[in-house]
Formats: sequence, C-alpha cells, structure tokens
Amino acid sequence: MALLHPDVVLHADAAVVPTPEPVAVSGVEPVARGAMASMARARSTGAVLVDGRVGLAMAENGRLRVVLRFDFAAVGRITGIDVVAEPARLNELDITGIS
Repeated sequence: MALLHPDVVLHADAAVVPTPEPVAVSGVEPVARGAMASMARARSTGAVLVDGRVGLAMAENGRLRVVLRFDFAAVGRITGIDVVAEPARLNELDITGIS
C-alpha cells in the first residue's frame, strides 16, 4: 500500500474480470484489495517495459494473459494502473523483458 498514491486509479478492460464493461477502481484500499485478489497469478508474472513504461506481464504456460502498466507521481508512488487482458489490446503493446 505504501507504493500507491492516495489518488491511485486502476483501469481494467472488460476481459480482466470479465465484465461487460471496463472497470475503474480508485483509492488505495480498493486498489490494494484487488491486487491481493490477484495473488494467485503472481507465480507467472514478471517485470517488463510496456510501451517504454514500467509494468508487469502475466503469462500462463508461455501465453501472455494480462499486462499491467503503471504511471508514477514525482514522489515515486503509483498514480495509475492500466490492466490489459483483451487479446486485441495485448497484441498492440510493445513489451520488453527486463533483465
């Protein structure tokens, strides 16, 4: 929770949950709860650059499933999280592994 800015906003496309519409969640506690609910995916997650920005890529059995892109405030806290799972959107991302 210390990494999240008080005004953090998470945007997730409809394929993430899945829901009929994209989802937006704001505030430290709701965003942190959502992150904890996704802990099972952590085993298949690695740090990447997504379109030149810091992110995480979740790949199960070698197949990319979910990507998170982060925006940061000047003080280094996360202000925005974009969660992408729709296949068409995933295909448009430039993803580079971090070694």
